Amino acid sequence: MGGFAPKNPGKLYYSIGEVAEMFDVNASLIRYWEKEFPIIHPKKNKKGNRLFTQKDIENFQLIYHLVKERGFTLDGAKKKLKDNREETIEHAQIVAKLKDIKGFLEELKQAL
Repeated sequence: MGGFAPKNPGKLYYSIGEVAEMFDVNASLIRYWEKEFPIIHPKKNKKGNRLFTQKDIENFQLIYHLVKERGFTLDGAKKKLKDNREETIEHAQIVAKLKDIKGFLEELKQAL
């Protein structure tokens, strides 16, 4: 899925700060979504720091897409993910590709 690619795709775990930076949100929102969405389940190290996997990042992408880009409520996003996860993934991928195309066209326009 495009849009929020981690800077180091080979990395196994990401800190809450790294995840927050990927989505340009506060770490408190990441913690809140973690509590609200059971599909997010980071590991915790001995200090209690959250360690998010690539799968968690992909789930955050879906949540972000539904809540921030499409304006779903949290309950609506939970229902959509439960009822139509595959459709949601497809829609999020299309939106990400369109954003990439828009960025390319804007760069092309600047170059002219």
